[in-house]
Order: sequence, then C-alpha cells, then structure tokens
Amino acid sequence: MSESLADVIEVAGGELRFLRRLLSDAGEDAWERLLEWLMDDWFRLDVLGLENVPADGAAVLVSNHSGAWGLDGFVLQKALVRSLRRSLHVLAAPFVFGLPVIGPYAAKKGAVPIDPRAAMQRLGDGELIAVFPEGVAGLEKPFRERYRLQPFNPGFAVAALHTGAPIVPVSVVGAEESSPRIGEVPALAKLLRVPYFPLTSPFPLPAKWLITIGEPIVPPERPRGFGARSEAARLLCSEVRDTVQDMVERERARRDALVR
Repeated sequence: MSESLADVIEVAGGELRFLRRLLSDAGEDAWERLLEWLMDDWFRLDVLGLENVPADGAAVLVSNHSGAWGLDGFVLQKALVRSLRRSLHVLAAPFVFGLPVIGPYAAKKGAVPIDPRAAMQRLGDGELIAVFPEGVAGLEKPFRERYRLQPFNPGFAVAALHTGAPIVPVSVVGAEESSPRIGEVPALAKLLRVPYFPLTSPFPLPAKWLITIGEPIVPPERPRGFGARSEAARLLCSEVRDTVQDMVERERARRDALVR
C-alpha cells in the first residue's frame, strides 16, 4: 500500500470516528432533553423526602423497579442529582451499556455494572449508589401485578453491612401506568441480545409520577462469622423490601390524591 493511500485511509478513519462521536453526542443530548421534558411536563414528577438523603458520606438508595421500559432508573438519577447536587451511581445490568445512545449516556452519568465489589468501592469512597434489587424481574411482571415487588437480590445488604452505609428506601410510583407491560416479544429480545423485549406502549403514557424517599435504615454491626453475616444480610434485605413495599402502597394513594 502506498504511503499516500495509507494517509487517505487514516484520515478517512479519523473522520468516521469523529462523525460517530458527533452523532452519539447529538443522540445523548436529545435523550437528555427528552428526559427532562418527560419528568417535568409529561409525568409531572414530584419528589418527596429529599431531606432523608445524607448531605455527604456514603448511602445506598434502594428502590422498586417497574414499568416495561425501565425508565425509573434514568428518572431517579436525574431527579436526585439536580436536586441534591451530589453524584449518584446507579447500578445497572451489563446489557444496558450496550444499548445505542442510552448506554453511553448512562455511563457518562455515573452508572456502573452491577457488581458488589464496585458498590463497596464507591461506598468506601463516601459516594451515593442506587440499586434496584428486583432486577429485570421488576419490569417483566404483567400489569395486573403492578406494584407487587419481586424478590430482592441481597447484594445491596451485603455491601451495606460491609461498609456500614445507611440504606435509604425509595418508592417510585407512576412507571407502571406510563409503560404497562402487556406481553413480550422473545424473538426481538433474542435478536437484540437483551433479557426481554416488552409489548407495551411505544411511547410512555402521561401518568403522574411520584418519587418518595424514606428515612434511612442503619445496618447492624457486621457479624464476624460467614453464616452470621449471611443471616444478617438476609434479614436486612427482607426488612428493606418490606419497607419499600409499604411505601409503594402508601404512596400510590398519595399519588392518586395528587392527581385529583
């Protein structure tokens, strides 16, 4: 290959990489603006209990996960960051980071793949993390089972016990109605290499959203023995799940009153 041709290919490659970055940045900016509009005008989002999030130091925010598209992770992160002026690292499933536009956007906003070690590292650094312990199961449940929390993965409780970070329960109400799961399309999920592809409204419906932040739950002192630690994590996980479920049921009534 001649030197001049190699130069042309190098320049062309650089131009293509620049174009890809430009298109990616434009897509992320469009997503940011859409998210702001959804929160403020479409969902008419209200956030209560911000005073329960520590002004500094580590904490684990634990929220229910709902709505077929999983928008609650993005809404929660943006709502808290712009109100608290603190960074918030949302633990997300690895496949999220491979999605066009929203994957790079999530990474830029501090989202990290689900990993107890990553969570403990950030808690050790005095940062805020947010987890959705139901995982994808929270999004897959049919609309008739809306707001019935699925089993929690106890990883967040293990991290809290290890670091001593308080757990802040969070309830999100509105996502179930804005993206009701009617069914799923397994063929599309396989094609796109995602856990599931929902059959739902292609654009979120204008349901009223309400995020409520409860009082922190201080984890007990970390037991020494492995068996004792496992039992302590299980009990803490159960306590937090029950707390979030109670909050969701209470806040549904509050949200409906606000809508009227």
